[in-house]
Amino acid sequence: MEQLLSLGIALLAGLLMTRLIKPLGLPAVTGYLVAGILIGPYCLGALGNHMGWNFLGFVSSDYLSSFKVISDVALGFIAFSIGNEFRLSQVKKIGKQAAIIGVIQALTATLFVDIALIVLSLILGEDVLPMSVAITLGAAATATAPAATLMVVKQYKAKGPVTNILLPIVALDDAVGLVVFAVSFGIAKAMVSGSIDIFSILINPLIEIVASLVLGALMGYLFSLMEKFFHSRSKRLAVSVTFVLVTVALAMLKFHIGKVTIGFSSLLTCMMLGTIFCNVCESSEELMDRVERWTTPLYVLFFVISGAELELNVFAKFSVVLIGVVYIVFRSAGKIGGASLSAKMTKCEPQIVKYLGITLLPQAGVALGMSVTAMELGTFEGGLVRNIILFSVLVYELIGPLLTKKALLSAGEIIPEGRKSAKQINPSRLDGHSDQS
Repeated sequence: MEQLLSLGIALLAGLLMTRLIKPLGLPAVTGYLVAGILIGPYCLGALGNHMGWNFLGFVSSDYLSSFKVISDVALGFIAFSIGNEFRLSQVKKIGKQAAIIGVIQALTATLFVDIALIVLSLILGEDVLPMSVAITLGAAATATAPAATLMVVKQYKAKGPVTNILLPIVALDDAVGLVVFAVSFGIAKAMVSGSIDIFSILINPLIEIVASLVLGALMGYLFSLMEKFFHSRSKRLAVSVTFVLVTVALAMLKFHIGKVTIGFSSLLTCMMLGTIFCNVCESSEELMDRVERWTTPLYVLFFVISGAELELNVFAKFSVVLIGVVYIVFRSAGKIGGASLSAKMTKCEPQIVKYLGITLLPQAGVALGMSVTAMELGTFEGGLVRNIILFSVLVYELIGPLLTKKALLSAGEIIPEGRKSAKQINPSRLDGHSDQS
């Protein structure tokens, strides 16, 4: 009962917060995150835990972890939706540009953060900022959060050159980030332990990428075969949900063969599931549209829970704040500068050159996953990496969606007014269209 009550409170808090922030012109995703912070274990949740009132929110971090399955499933649907952007007709137009920009902007962010934090390490000393931490944080800078970006695009129905190239680049970030993090983290571990493991640096991450793409492609093909046996809208929707859930579950498997680890990235696997399905199934657009309508409450819960997970105590240490500010400034410069430079190189439209980099700033799930892996460096080093990433996620998740919205507005890809309430829409269109504002 307590968990159901918490989920109900989370949904209600998220929805009410969007009403409060709407006059400020903020995206709905920001409202969900703020609602999560307020009912999380560092605000009202802590008060409720002290008074024995569980109905005030998420009372502790341990209690919050029991809802991890919601985050896993939501990210699976988000990745599945992004995979839908890789239709062959679209890939032929922007595939080369997206690949080049995706790699260059990620590597530029890593380079900028590495240089800045290595210099800061020399100034502050190894006891404050170890070199291994600086290198690991540089690799984590590659990751962009697909969830917040996608939600802003969907909420405002953004359309145009920047939006078209944005989602494929966000998808590519995961693959690039896996490789860069594996190499950098392997070097960082070697600096701590004094030994180099070629399997963890090169072989295992490459296996993870290939295995994820193969598993996603297989599930996408099976999905396209299965949906042909069902004709009613409700059953076809159920089949869609089933395949995303099964794919997320399979992506959690991990096998060890000697030093070789065969694992999967849930994001990459579900992206490939969506990519294969949208290119093989003739009715994929209609099915994807129905899935997106069904997942709205799930996304609200995901962002509210994500907000509740943001640890406000990272502001307690001056060193964490200082390193975090440097990390945010130079990662942002790397993302914006790298995207702009590579867009010019590939002769993209002027609005892509000017605004794309700003939309790539949000950071969350993938980076947090990297911070968990970083705990292998040791209690001090791993804890420092986690705190810095938590600090950056807190900042990026709150301001990133707003910056994405403003960039798409400036690029002319969001119509600033004219949205109607669902109550004002013709009844014949009330078959599932939802207002996410």
